[in-house]
Amino acid sequence: MADGLDGPSWGPASGGKPRHLVLLLHGVGADGFDLIDLAPGWGKAVPDALFIAPHGPEPCDLAPYGRQWFSLQDRRPTLMQAGVQAAAESLGPAVEAKLRELGLTRRDLALAGFSQGAMTALHFGLHPPDGCAAVLAYSGALLAPPTQAGPGAAPVLLVHGAADEVVPEAGSRQAEAALLKAGFTVEAVYRPGLGHAIDEVGISLGALALQRALCGPA
Repeated sequence: MADGLDGPSWGPASGGKPRHLVLLLHGVGADGFDLIDLAPGWGKAVPDALFIAPHGPEPCDLAPYGRQWFSLQDRRPTLMQAGVQAAAESLGPAVEAKLRELGLTRRDLALAGFSQGAMTALHFGLHPPDGCAAVLAYSGALLAPPTQAGPGAAPVLLVHGAADEVVPEAGSRQAEAALLKAGFTVEAVYRPGLGHAIDEVGISLGALALQRALCGPA
């Protein structure tokens, strides 16, 4: 991806100048088109937000199609942590450039991710000097837990299907425990019978989380 944020975009729904930026980070083997359809619905909750769904920086090495944020060929924890760190570092300059272009700050930025995209969103959004207004993580895991929430740390929404056989529900359970211990504000919802997917309840919860974080009280 040439500028780090190459991928489909949508909004703002208001038709005006963007006052917020929401990044939608896809799972392994997909691309930005996989999540951009969330934007019109969420745009009703945050009408001044520009949504961008960037393609992952690497071709997927597990399939002959799609993109990835980092390799999953070797899933040893140290390598996974190094992979998500590299993904966050590659994303950082492009995000900063886009925020400058729009005249926005990190407090105007929210991240939502699914599966490997959720892992990347959690790492990028919760580790200083990175940061944002909110992190929405669907069917993900926290690969490198922060030690302590800093001032103004982003609130986190975790949503996971209890029947997920790709990334087990335990990934979000462990993330919830680690983040609460570190002092983060966490809302965690575990959906009975849901597999590796985002359902309507999760979408509605995401809209509310974005509205609270970016628009403040009604």
